[in-house]
Amino acid sequence: MKPEDRRQAIMDILMETGSASVEDLAGRFAVSKMTVHRDLDDLEQAGLLRKVHGGASIQSSPQFESDFRYREKIAAEEKRRLAQHAASLIEPGQIIIIDDGSTAGAVADYLKEIRPLTVITNNLGVINKLATVAGIDVISLGGQYSKKFNGFFGITTEEALRSLRADMAFLSSSAIHGASAFHQDQEVVQTKRQMMQSAARSVLLVDHGKFGKSALHFLTGLDAFGMVLTGAEIEPSFEQGLKEAGIKLHKISGKTAEETR
Repeated sequence: MKPEDRRQAIMDILMETGSASVEDLAGRFAVSKMTVHRDLDDLEQAGLLRKVHGGASIQSSPQFESDFRYREKIAAEEKRRLAQHAASLIEPGQIIIIDDGSTAGAVADYLKEIRPLTVITNNLGVINKLATVAGIDVISLGGQYSKKFNGFFGITTEEALRSLRADMAFLSSSAIHGASAFHQDQEVVQTKRQMMQSAARSVLLVDHGKFGKSALHFLTGLDAFGMVLTGAEIEPSFEQGLKEAGIKLHKISGKTAEETR
């Protein structure tokens, strides 16, 4: 097997399992542990995984955000609920922004019944879903494409956003610590902040597993959002902390939305 094929196979394994040991990978591919270490070094340098003691992981950490394909699988049913509720906040004729996040990106699945709409996004998955839908005008934000985030970032993206105005922006974040949102990637943070500045109102969608986590870069205080949507599975202690901070939190269950203030 060619090295590039083996590295792709390693990534496929990690997409399914989240982590793997060097010993296991060496056995699977019938190569030495040193060869596996070299593969993992190259994949880590490309930002696709992080090496841990005895192996590798694509699960998030304070300094590492998972590949978008892995994130799409985490809390998928909860993210669907959040996206569906977020779509119910949109009215025909509005201009909305959707960011690169897997949770916010899922909103695109529920927009066909709210046409006409204009959707501004840097999320390639959203662009592909909506590009051919009649009644939805898609404004694609250019920039440097990130395979890991499946979106566009950088100066070009931010300059395009500065020239646009929207009614609502739907954003995700990888970590919520206290009453603040954080993310591991500086460029992603800059793009999300500009999206918020370009919209009259911003809504944050985060699954319950993001609470109590932290990441390298501060994004914004949760009070910057008109509302924060999460699943009813959120731990009571986190909910209570947000209530005391005056954050407008909506817990989305299978049937209803419950507001916490």
